[in-house]
Amino acid sequence: MRAVVSRVTEAAVLVDGQVVGELDRPGLLVLLGVTHDDGYERAETMARKLHELRILRDERSVADTGAGVLVVSQFTLYGSTRKGRRPSFTAAARPEHAEPLIDEVVARLRARGVSVATGRFGAMMAVHSVADGPFTVLLEV
Repeated sequence: MRAVVSRVTEAAVLVDGQVVGELDRPGLLVLLGVTHDDGYERAETMARKLHELRILRDERSVADTGAGVLVVSQFTLYGSTRKGRRPSFTAAARPEHAEPLIDEVVARLRARGVSVATGRFGAMMAVHSVADGPFTVLLEV
């Protein structure tokens, strides 16, 4: 499981011009990808890391601040550009495997008391964000 995690002052995701998820306060924008061998244990680990990762202002975490998280599914995080000119996405999990695991990360974050907004799995989305810093990390579990 792989995530690009950005500290943001605000963020929103739109589908067909309609907001489907948003953060209207500082928090984390998480682009989340799943590969074939990911399972529920990795989903729990990812949720814990996102909750406790100290990348907010003053080296604080979502757990410390109560900041929100916007999770957007992103299969292209497993794209490979090693060969040719067109990315290969064979390392990305199929939707029937990936969607339940994305949902599990969201559920585990919510179980920790985190306010979580989401995009829409499999939809063409427009993601708007205001980077804070900017501060962005790649998280892999």
